[in-house]
This record gives sequence, structure tokens and C-alpha cells, in this order.
Amino acid sequence: MGGFLTLVEPVVIINTVGTSFYDTAFMLAVYNRTLEQAGGQSDRAQALSSHFLLLHSCLASLLSLVSTVLLGRLADRRGPRLLLVVPQVGAVLRKCFLLAFVVFRLPLAVLYAGAVVHGLSGGSREERRSLKLNVVDFCSGVAGVVGGLLSGFVYHWGQSGVALVVMSMALCVGGLLYSALLLSSPAPSGREGAGGPALSQGPVWLDRRGVALHFAAMALFVLGMSGAENVMTLYVLKPPLSWSSVWVGYGRAATSAMYLTSFLGVLVLSRPLGDTALVLLGIVSNCTGMAIMAFATRDWVYFFARGIMMFACIPMPTLRAQLSKILDAQLYGRVFGWLQSTLAVTEVLSTVLFTSIYPLTLGWFSGLSFLLSCAISYLSVLPILYLNCRGTRQGYLPIAGTDQAQHTINNADP
Repeated sequence: MGGFLTLVEPVVIINTVGTSFYDTAFMLAVYNRTLEQAGGQSDRAQALSSHFLLLHSCLASLLSLVSTVLLGRLADRRGPRLLLVVPQVGAVLRKCFLLAFVVFRLPLAVLYAGAVVHGLSGGSREERRSLKLNVVDFCSGVAGVVGGLLSGFVYHWGQSGVALVVMSMALCVGGLLYSALLLSSPAPSGREGAGGPALSQGPVWLDRRGVALHFAAMALFVLGMSGAENVMTLYVLKPPLSWSSVWVGYGRAATSAMYLTSFLGVLVLSRPLGDTALVLLGIVSNCTGMAIMAFATRDWVYFFARGIMMFACIPMPTLRAQLSKILDAQLYGRVFGWLQSTLAVTEVLSTVLFTSIYPLTLGWFSGLSFLLSCAISYLSVLPILYLNCRGTRQGYLPIAGTDQAQHTINNADP
């Protein structure tokens, strides 16, 4: 029992299922409300929903950028449990706002308050985390598939998704109680205290060009991918797809399945292909699927495109692992802190770009956003190929297959 209580996997599974429930209920609640405001006109409702999601995402992302730094400092002093508990408190409060919105038919502006609370609590968004290529993310992928498949059916149990929101809250409260009361966590690192070896105070060499190229590759990939995924949640609700809650759940399950197939892809292909080829495979997989998605007028085309995107979750964690290999251990925290800030700003820019363009294309070609996503994400190939030509992979270990490689992966996303 004591060993089980040191595991974070139950928290990941519970929260991933709860988040799947919440995301389905949230999107359908927003779209149905804007559809009422638009008098049943789908294109008008899409434009209103896109504008709402733009403000909602920007609020949560920008506030989380500030709060994450503060939480990190507090966690250094009080222990890592804080990084689990506080974001979960924010997630539960955000679900309370959605429940009040649905039950009392409050204005859409109420959901902005939920975004503010969620952002100030750290803004942990499970679906945006990069894959760490270990059992935690495998569990997260499985839970995401199960949660996605169930969410569409549970939505019909209560009026306007009330049952779905309540079940989501119950799951997240369970995860919060487990994290706060039962989960064992190590003591604070105590960098300034006695008992541990002091880090060298000598000059530390930093490959600035290599770091900049890794940053550029990841930022370009996120810039093309993040906003397009947000737009896709609206795209499937309008004609010609016009998905019901059940099909929305199927779509979310297909998205979560990409984490599983990417995980398996790394395990099987890392040795024969190597890091660079693996990253390029993931980029091609993602961009090809996005290009097909632009012409998805039938359900099977959407799921075929998701199947093509089976390796789309490989590039980010692999690039993080590569970055960690060119850094001195003393620079991990600083450089990855810069990286997280860069990617957070990039996500905001991506959301602004795609949610601004998407409403303008509804009248003639609403799939244009996905072609744009494909083009931007493909640009990330350029710094990756340049890195390969520079020889920065000299002496790299495969991502999977040795203890040292696994240690590097674990350090790639602190």
C-alpha cells in the first residue's frame, strides 16, 4: 500500500478522464449557447465561439505564465506536492463555473472567470503536456481514450451535460484529495541547505546556437499545431460533419490515441531511425494529417487523418531530450524555464492567429486553417536539419533503450 501511495499514475488517470469529460461538456455548452445567440445560423455561431475561445485561451495561458514561475519557487521550498495540488484546485473551481453556467444559464462571460482562476492556479492543461515517453504518459493516453469514448454517452444522461460536468468534478476532486492527503512526495530539495553536494560555481559553457535552434524548432511546431487543434474542436460541430456529443467523444478519444501510438512508435523505431529521423517522422505525420483534415467532409476522413497523425506527439519530447543532452546539468532549470515561457507565449500567438483567421474562411473554405497549420509546422524541419548538419547529434544516445537515455528523457521536461 505504501508503494502505491508514491505513484502519480492514479492522479494522471483520474484527472485525464475528468478533463476529457470537462472538455466535451465545455465545448458543447459554448457552441450551443452561441448557436442560440446566432438564431441557429451555424457560421455565425462558429464565429462567436471562435472569438470566445480566443479570449478564454489567452486569459488562461497568460495568467498561467506568471503563476507557474511563482508556484515553481514555492515548490522548491515546500515540496513538489504543491505543483500537483494547486493546479487541481484551480481545475475543480473551473468546473464549478461551468456547472453554474449550464444549470443557471448564466452569460458566457462567467466562463472567463473560470479561465482566470484556472490560469492563476498554474493552468495545467493535460492535453497540452508533451509526452515524456514513460508509463505516466502511457496511462494518460489510455485514460484519454476511455474518457473520450465515455464522455459523449454521459453527456446525454443529464440536461445540457450537467451529469458530465458533475462526474468531471467528482473525478477531479478525487484526484485532488489523493494528491493532498495520500500521495507521498519527497522533501524539498533544499538547494541552500546542508547535506547535499554543492554545484560547481565555475563558468558553464552553453551552446547558444544549438539552444536557439532547438527553441526555434519547437516554437514553430507548436505555433502551427496548437491553434489548429483549438479550431478543430469547432470545425467538427458545424456542417458537413455536425457531430453530436457521442461523435465529439469519439474524436477526443482518437486524439488521445495519438499519445499511445507515438509512445509505441518511439519504443519500436528509436533504435533503427535515431533522434533526427524520429522527429522528422513525427512532423510529417502531423502535417500530412492536418492537410487531409482540411478536406474532411465525412466522418471517416477525419478519423483517417487522425490515423495518419499517429506519430504527431513524437517531436516535442524528442527535441526536449536532445536539448537536455547539450546542456550542463546546472543550466537545466534556467534553460527549460526559458523554454516553457517561450512555448506558452507561442501557444497564445497560435491561438490568436488561428481563431482570428478561421471565422474569415467559413464562407468559402473553412479547412484553410489546417493547411496553414501544415505549412507552419513544416518550417520546423529547417532548424532540425541544420542541427543535424552541425553535428550536434554526435554521441547522442537513442531515446529509448538505455538507462542513460531514459534518465535524459526524464530530465527533458522538469
